[in-house]
Amino acid sequence: MSTSNGNSQPSDSPKPNGPFWSGGAAERNALAELLYLMGSDARGADALPAVPILMRIVREGNTLFAEGAQAEAIYFIRAGTFKTFRTAEDGYEQVLGFAGRTELVGFESLSTGHYASAAVALEDSSVYALLLRDLLSVGQRNAGLDRTVLQAVSRAMVRRGELAGVMSAVAAEVKLARFFVHLSDFMRVAGQSALTFHLRMSRRDIASYLGVAHETISRAIAALVNLQLVSVHARDVQIRDMRGLQALCGGTRQPVHDSNARHA
Repeated sequence: MSTSNGNSQPSDSPKPNGPFWSGGAAERNALAELLYLMGSDARGADALPAVPILMRIVREGNTLFAEGAQAEAIYFIRAGTFKTFRTAEDGYEQVLGFAGRTELVGFESLSTGHYASAAVALEDSSVYALLLRDLLSVGQRNAGLDRTVLQAVSRAMVRRGELAGVMSAVAAEVKLARFFVHLSDFMRVAGQSALTFHLRMSRRDIASYLGVAHETISRAIAALVNLQLVSVHARDVQIRDMRGLQALCGGTRQPVHDSNARHA
């Protein structure tokens, strides 16, 4: 897959912020690649004239879109990982979620025209962009893309519901266990190892996401390690006992040692 800078952008299509946007014939290729990425039928995509699907490279630490900014596009993650967050008046960064390959970010802007949160790349990443101004017309010209957008929004809403399940746990160890299980499921669906993975987010990010203190996450990790449910070395995680981890996820206020005893 090739990328180019903004100079190849067609004159009748606005250039969103950021470099490395594809244009011209590459846009038709990007549409087929996007549909394939999302598991949709890509046949016939090359027959559409100048479909405005663009690709952007976002380097680690760089912003894809800023909180409150006027929305220009919704983004399908082609590769990499993003953190979405809001910043409080006192500067506290509340992490709302982590999104990876095949996930959609920025979709909240469909109702307001502005991004409700910010998105920052946690590693070198790339995204496909569908400009908001073209969203309706593109959907009318390509039913497959229209379905892809609706399905991606639906999956994103399901993940929001899963977050509510994670946050309903009172014990930090249970919240962390649920976080690891959800991450494992995502890795499995993405065709990667469900038992061994590298965390792209920091422990502070995880703590903000789960609504606990940074020190609490460190203690929760130590508790899961002591229970021999996981092994953690820096950001590398290995799930050693998936059944035990899932059993722990079933609790809310239950002390960790009680859950361990039940599993035993």
